[in-house]
Amino acid sequence: MNNAYQLIETPSALENAAEKLANEKVIAVDLESDSMYHFKEKICLMQISAKSSTVIIDPLKIEDLSPLQLIFANPEIRKVFHGADYDIRSLFRDYEFEVNNLFDTHLACRFLGYQETGLDALLNKLFNVSLDKKFQKKDWSRRPLSEEMIDYAAGDTRYLLPLARIFEKELKLRRRLSWVREECLLQSRVRPTNNHHEPLYLNFKGAGSLPPRDLAVLEAILTLRKTIAEKKDRPLFKIFQNSDIVKMVQARPSSLKRLLKIKALSFKQYEMYGEQVIDAIKAAEQIPKEELPRYPKLRSPKLRIKEQERIRVLKTWKDQKADELGIEPALVLNKLLISAIAVADPWIEEDLTRIKEMKNWQIQEFGEEILLLLKQMRQETT
Repeated sequence: MNNAYQLIETPSALENAAEKLANEKVIAVDLESDSMYHFKEKICLMQISAKSSTVIIDPLKIEDLSPLQLIFANPEIRKVFHGADYDIRSLFRDYEFEVNNLFDTHLACRFLGYQETGLDALLNKLFNVSLDKKFQKKDWSRRPLSEEMIDYAAGDTRYLLPLARIFEKELKLRRRLSWVREECLLQSRVRPTNNHHEPLYLNFKGAGSLPPRDLAVLEAILTLRKTIAEKKDRPLFKIFQNSDIVKMVQARPSSLKRLLKIKALSFKQYEMYGEQVIDAIKAAEQIPKEELPRYPKLRSPKLRIKEQERIRVLKTWKDQKADELGIEPALVLNKLLISAIAVADPWIEEDLTRIKEMKNWQIQEFGEEILLLLKQMRQETT
């Protein structure tokens, strides 16, 4: 395996690299970001490997990455990622890059039934190569980058192309390549979400079960956290962790002494933010009852007895099918799809195509069995 790589730090070098990459049929891509160190995360390094070379592109030194835009968009060039969801969102968020012709080795190994799906585990198993995990949590926004860090980054993509070839061959033998291709197409269309829009509690786990007053306190603390994080350019969790926010909402301390007693914050946090937390909570406590926030309730329609029975039968079938195929049950049918099928009660294949949650490969592979299963249920109840 060729260990050489080229570090790209100037616009002219990027243009030259892009010209060469445009002639490739397949490339492997990985990104390093700084989400653990800054409020607004960004791509800090981009690694691209082709058949015989690897380039390491520094976006913090090159403002315009547009020479790469057509490469990512070109459907004639396959892009191999491992766990592409975050990277696809990041590329669109930072550069509005669309990725066409994606092959995600993480999706591939899941559909092949691999128990360990992390890149380091796969490389160790298939190539006897170990990646040094100590670099995964480094601050990739700091410059200069050490030679060790760049070597690690290059290693992330160097083995992705042979890994993809192995998986593609296995998928063909098991007749599952079309499954993964459809999943990859859907993966390539994901887009970033903005979790900083108000009200912030809509993106906080467990908020839906809170009464209005607690919800107001939660929103006040979340707003304070966001303000501090943005001002300090720090990620939200490094200001207050969610578990600590839950403690503060539950106790709703009205004094610094009480805040210290509930041990929601470290002493350092208490000294830096304690007064602001108390002020935020007091302000939320003073909101008139009629102005308190209420979590929007999205009520699912109550399932009828027959629909509940279909769900039970489909779950049993799904587990058996997953065991037969040697893959995760959720890959066969997830909970949302099972409910959709149970409610739709399809009679023919055309009915299955109208279920938006159902993918083409699932219809082709499991459609007949599902229709037969539901038909048998109807006969048993007549």
